[in-house]
Amino acid sequence: MAKPGDPSGTSGQTAGKGTEAGSGTKPGAGNDGKTAGGGSATGGKSGDAVQVVAKPADIAVLVNKTYKLPDNFKPDDLVEPNIPFIFKEKSEKRLMRKEAAGALEKLVAAAKKDGISLAGVSGYRSQATQKTLFENYVKKDGEEAARKYSAVPGHSEHQTGLAMDVSGSDGKCAASDCFAGTKEAKWLAEHAAEHGFIIRYPKGKEETTGYQYEPWHLRFVGTKIAKDIADKGITLEEYMLNAVPVSK
Repeated sequence: MAKPGDPSGTSGQTAGKGTEAGSGTKPGAGNDGKTAGGGSATGGKSGDAVQVVAKPADIAVLVNKTYKLPDNFKPDDLVEPNIPFIFKEKSEKRLMRKEAAGALEKLVAAAKKDGISLAGVSGYRSQATQKTLFENYVKKDGEEAARKYSAVPGHSEHQTGLAMDVSGSDGKCAASDCFAGTKEAKWLAEHAAEHGFIIRYPKGKEETTGYQYEPWHLRFVGTKIAKDIADKGITLEEYMLNAVPVSK
C-alpha cells in the first residue's frame, strides 16, 4: 500500500491514496495487514490488546491492528520477482518471499496473455521503513487519520514479504483510489485467487480489516486459501477466525 506520498515507497509520490495498510498508504489505502495467530481475527479496535503472532513465517499469517509481527522480523527468503516495476531504482520494495515471488511472476504472465500489463509498486518493507512512513503520515494528517490508511510499525503486511502493491505498467493510479476503476483492477479481482493471491482489503470490509479499500494490495496466501476466501467473499480475518480456534 502506499500513500500519496508514497507509503509504498514507490517513489514517494504515489498518487492519491496510498497503500499503507499493509503498505504504507493513505486514506484510500488500507493495505496493511494484520497478523497471524491467535486472538480475534478482526481488524481490531483501538481498545483491543495487541498480540504478537506466534508463526510470523507462516504463509497464512494474519497481521493487522490486533496482531503484530515480532520486533524487526525479516523473512530469510526474500527475492526479487522477475516482473516489471514502475520505478527503476534498486530497493527493498522490489522484494517478496520466494514462493510469493514465483506466484506473482505467474500472475503477471497470465495477465499479459489476457492483454493486461501489470507492474510492481511496493513489496517488502522493513519495520524501520514503515516507522518512517507512519510518522510522516502522522505529521501530515494526524495520528487518528493516519491509522485509517497506514499501519503502525510491526503491523504492516508488507513486512511479511507476502504482499505486493501492483498497478498497470504505465504506473497511472498506482496505490491510488482511481485504480479501482481500471481494467487491471478488474482482472485482479477476477483472477488473483487462481495464483494464490487475495485482494487483502476489499471494498465494504473496512470494519473487518481496519483499513480502507485497496484494490492494488495483493497478499499471497496460497491457492487453496485464496480460492476459499474469494469463493466466500470474505477477508483473511474472517477466514482465520473460522479456521482457527480462538482462545477465550
